[in-house]
Amino acid sequence: MARRGKKKGRPISGWLVLDKPVGMGSTEAVSKIKWLFQAEKAGHAGTLDPLASGMLPIALGEATKTVPYVQDGAKVYRFTVAWGEERSTDDLEGPATKNSDRRPAEADVRALLSKYTGVIMQTPPQFSAIKIAGERAYDLARDGETVDIPAREVEIGRLDLVEHMADRTIFEVECGKGTYVRSLARDMGRDLGCFGHIAELRRVEVEPFTQEDFVTLAELEAARFGERSEEGSQAADAPIDFGAIDALLVDTAAALECLPQVAISDDAATKIRLGNPVIIRGRDAPVEAEEACATARGKLVAIGAIEQGMFKPKRVFIG
Repeated sequence: MARRGKKKGRPISGWLVLDKPVGMGSTEAVSKIKWLFQAEKAGHAGTLDPLASGMLPIALGEATKTVPYVQDGAKVYRFTVAWGEERSTDDLEGPATKNSDRRPAEADVRALLSKYTGVIMQTPPQFSAIKIAGERAYDLARDGETVDIPAREVEIGRLDLVEHMADRTIFEVECGKGTYVRSLARDMGRDLGCFGHIAELRRVEVEPFTQEDFVTLAELEAARFGERSEEGSQAADAPIDFGAIDALLVDTAAALECLPQVAISDDAATKIRLGNPVIIRGRDAPVEAEEACATARGKLVAIGAIEQGMFKPKRVFIG
C-alpha cells in the first residue's frame, strides 16, 4: 500500500481580514496568506475582483467551516461611477460599448437612490460567475457571446451619495449576498440617460468584520519576517516568529456572532466533540434553535441545533 503523505503546513485556525490591494486576485491573495502563515488549509468568504480593493476575509484551518456564515453577511462598498460610458465588463477592464455626452445633475442622481434601495430585481453583468447552461457567464462573454442572464432579487439596505462631481459620483452601499455593484453602476447610468461604469470599488465591511480588523500585506510580511537584511531577505538561521503573525488573526468564533451562543462545561465539550448531544443547563439557555454555537471557556466547540433542551452537534471544531 502507498503511504499516505502528511499534511503540509501548520494546523493554525482563525480569520485574517485582508485589505486586498488593487491588481491582486482573490485566489492569489488566499495563496499568499496560506504561504505566509504556512497554514494547512485556507479559503475566502466572497470573491473580490482584481480591480477592486478592500476587505477579503480569509479563513484558515477550522475557520473554513464557518465560511458560509460570513458569505451570507451584509457587505458595505464605497464606489465611484464614471458617467458617459458603458463598458462590456461594467468596470474599467472592458472596452466602451455605449457613449453619451450627457452628465447627470446631483439632484437627478439623488432622486434615483430610492429606486435602488430595498429588495430589487437586478441582472448580473455579462462578465460574472453566474452559470448559464453549466458554463460561467464570463467564459461565454470572453468568447464573444451575449447571454441572457435572468434578473434576480437582491437586497440593498442603503445607498448613499457621498460626493458628486462633474463626470463622476461616489456612493456607499450596504447590500446583501449576490448583489453586483457593477450592475448598480450600469443600471443607474441607463436610468439617467448618460451610461456609467465602475471607476473605483472598495469593500469596507463584510459582516461581522469592520475596518478595525483590516490587515495589510505589508503588516503581514513585517510580522512574518521581522527585520530584513539590505538584500530584502531574512537571515537563513533566523527563527520564524509565527507568534507575531498569528496575533493578527481574528478568532474563528467571530464569524458565528449571528448565532445564539451556548456556554458549556469541559465535560460537555468532550461529549459534543465525539458527536454526542448534551443537555443544555442554565435559565438563559435557549430552548429551541435551528442553529446555535456552543463554546467552552470562550473557545468554539461546535455548531448545532437545540431541540427539547438538548444541544445536538452538526459540525464540531478541534479544540
